Amino acid sequence: MKFLNLFFILILITNCSLNKVVKHHGVHNLKKKNEKLNILNTNRNDVIKKLGLPSTKSTFDTEVWIYMERKTSSSQIRNLGKQELLLNDVLILEFDTKGMLVKKEYLTKENMNNIKVSSNKTQIINKKDSFVDSFLTSLRQKINDPLGIKKAK
Repeated sequence: MKFLNLFFILILITNCSLNKVVKHHGVHNLKKKNEKLNILNTNRNDVIKKLGLPSTKSTFDTEVWIYMERKTSSSQIRNLGKQELLLNDVLILEFDTKGMLVKKEYLTKENMNNIKVSSNKTQIINKKDSFVDSFLTSLRQKINDPLGIKKAK
């Protein structure tokens, strides 16, 4: 019996990890790879070799490629499973019609714009009847036509 309890406790202890569990999505080491890209010296093929295929492509007036890197962690017990955002980087590359890199913009979680949502509420302008008015109207209809025969015609 003592051996079974000892074995059970040993299994529980070996499965516990004190190391931080980090979930990584997107391109690894995006900041270092961004520094290797030179404007007007790098083309689309060079970017694909260094970074791989983009997360998102946009082709309006110029071709825009977007690369992302995101790291989250939820290892601390006090967080109770909530994800903590460690890294949230975005690299936006813009190419001309010949395929040369024209512009690049590197955004981190610190310099991204915070979107402020308004707390104002929209009032209903065209509300015809209040609850009391609609209740009294339906009550009047039921008194005038209790069997609903007039509506059927």
